[in-house]
Amino acid sequence: MPGNIPAYSIATNPVPKDGSDYDMIVVGGGVLGSAFAATFGKQGKRVLMIERDLSEPDRIVGELLQPSGYNALKELGLGDCLEGIDAVPTYGYAVMRGSEQVLIPYANDKVTSKPVQGRSFHHGRFIQKLRAAASRTPNVTVVEATVNKVLYDEDGVRATGVACSLKGTNDKKVLSDEEAAEEQPSSESTPQSSVAYRSSIVVIADGCFSKFRKQFLNKTVSISSHFVGIVLKDYTPPVKEHGHVILATPSPILMYQISPTETRMLIDIPGKLPSVSSGALRSYLENTIQQQLPKAAQAPFLKALDTQRLRTMPNSFLPPSTTSELGIIVLGDAMNMRHPLTGGGMTVALSDVVYLRDFLQDKVLTDQEVTMVQMELFFWKRKEISAVINILAQALYTLFSGTSDNLMTLRNGCFSYFQKGGECTQGPVDLLSGMNPSRTTLAYHFYGVAFHSIWLMFHNASSWAEFPMLLIKALCILYTACVVFLPLVWTECWA
Repeated sequence: MPGNIPAYSIATNPVPKDGSDYDMIVVGGGVLGSAFAATFGKQGKRVLMIERDLSEPDRIVGELLQPSGYNALKELGLGDCLEGIDAVPTYGYAVMRGSEQVLIPYANDKVTSKPVQGRSFHHGRFIQKLRAAASRTPNVTVVEATVNKVLYDEDGVRATGVACSLKGTNDKKVLSDEEAAEEQPSSESTPQSSVAYRSSIVVIADGCFSKFRKQFLNKTVSISSHFVGIVLKDYTPPVKEHGHVILATPSPILMYQISPTETRMLIDIPGKLPSVSSGALRSYLENTIQQQLPKAAQAPFLKALDTQRLRTMPNSFLPPSTTSELGIIVLGDAMNMRHPLTGGGMTVALSDVVYLRDFLQDKVLTDQEVTMVQMELFFWKRKEISAVINILAQALYTLFSGTSDNLMTLRNGCFSYFQKGGECTQGPVDLLSGMNPSRTTLAYHFYGVAFHSIWLMFHNASSWAEFPMLLIKALCILYTACVVFLPLVWTECWA
């Protein structure tokens, strides 16, 4: 880690006593869990956040925060969590197809008239800053432990807390290097011990690999592809401070800066992931992917393959749903996921915390039945932002990775639609960034792409004799667009 980036270490404090009571227990210390704990701690709630491992996470996703998510972070008073981690401003996207490129900038802020911006960064550094903010918040206690089960009352109806195994015997507080330097070295950790903590509200926010999801939700996770992640060192992308989407075959490649000298590359591989140990994955990257990259990126790409461990991550889709368990709230990736192509996950998580801050007030949290009613209202309210981000991510990925003739036509039509500029770029990027979460606008532009694709077919026809067959193909393309779009809309229409 560069010298100007502070590391984060764990200072030791007494662990809460077995049986301690809290207003809320949060299982998981990721983006949502940490932001949730800090937010409700500021409201005077006694919050216990339990995280299995408080060391800096090392992940290849969760590195690009869209403008709407950045605004939500600042609204929660956590904007400074992006300071001091070499975060890079992001001002839009560049979409690339072969030698062609379309620049899609974010819109200007309506108040300041300056371009809105997101941020891209090392995921682990951001998480540690969020955890540090949570641990410094009055009323918040952070514990490094593994939650084993949720506890219930004698009737087995109401949640009453959690049972967990401590990693050591100490409560954990995340400190910067400067603060940690003042701390005395901790004693050797002791074997794990089991404790129980009490609360009438248990928030499950243990991420994409949630161990509690199946217990409380009835929807299953589907995996369409995997990302393979590497970092290009000392490489400048074609457009600085912009995300890049390369329309490669068979599926898209993403690039964005995670520091001034490092560029993350995520290669999407649909279907079954080639074996890493046998060398099949490396061979695929060298023979299929390398030649589709910008020429300036090819040498850094090959160097990264020689020097870095290939990192992979499943790209999952989980429609949102609710639980009827009294006292249980499931949030974040444990409850709802979408393909990370559009980088919308953290925006949804932080926006959810903003909504919950208003939905879960003092009197609500004292009554489990009232809390669950409020969570039902929250579930539908959150769709103002989450529905558009979820649908757009899945629909775009299907278009950009499709191999059928109809999907290929729609993909080329989408790129041509962006080339028109004006509202044909501004509308979609406003949706993607979360700055205009309008489902009507989403449908307008999605079907705008479909009809533009059909128009291109007729426009490029060499003779009138082709028109009868093109008319049939046009109907097939429109049908394909509906098959892609409408089922995704339906997933947002029921709990």
